[in-house]
Amino acid sequence: MPTKPPRLCACGKRVPAGTKCLCMAKSDRERKARFDRTRPNSSQRGYTGTWEKAKADFLAKHPFCRRCGQPADTVDHIKPHKGDPVLFWDRSNWQALCARDHNSAKQREERRTLKR
Repeated sequence: MPTKPPRLCACGKRVPAGTKCLCMAKSDRERKARFDRTRPNSSQRGYTGTWEKAKADFLAKHPFCRRCGQPADTVDHIKPHKGDPVLFWDRSNWQALCARDHNSAKQREERRTLKR
């Protein structure tokens, strides 16, 4: 069975295909920490007790993940609200997702659209 050959990291170390070098993993952690220091906390972004009540009501009416059909536990904003309170509370912009779909596929899609 053919496998990909190892690659050279920018630091000069040989790294097996499909894995990250320790220096790159450290760089990723530092980048994410810098971003988190500038990001408002969840309450400042609108995720308050009022949101929790609205989320519970929405999940009661839409109990299954829109993507895979598993039980949903997250209310996702279809179009990222980016702090816009009107878009944040627009229920037509909400969808029920399971944690797996919200935290992997949906986040990947959003990152992809930001790079364009």
